[in-house]
Amino acid sequence: MILFIRTDKSEAEIALYEDSKCIEHYTWFAHRELSTTLHRKIEEMLSRYDKSWSDITGIVVFKGPGSFTGLRIGFTVANVMSLILAVPIVSCLGDNWIADGIARLGDGENEKISVPEYGGLPNITTPKK
Repeated sequence: MILFIRTDKSEAEIALYEDSKCIEHYTWFAHRELSTTLHRKIEEMLSRYDKSWSDITGIVVFKGPGSFTGLRIGFTVANVMSLILAVPIVSCLGDNWIADGIARLGDGENEKISVPEYGGLPNITTPKK
């Protein structure tokens, strides 16, 4: 079972695929709550199909460009899950990112640590007091 994660915009996306077929594709407005909702949404999706974290055999994450913070959160979750579950991870971009990810995992690719593509320098502002 392959887990897909996309966190480059306000609406986050996760999907589960088995044998190149979509089991579920879920989108929600995560915006500033992404860090508190991403794990829960993945766990809820897995439980709907009587699956657990150990059923995940690969991870594909949308590479970007997009939200600096959103991509950082998504990539942190994806990379840690890949490490803890000992499964391959790849990052893809473009409109065909899901199909490309399935193909790359099928070819045995594993980035081991995926890195986002922000599309520019981060816009870091001074914290307000």
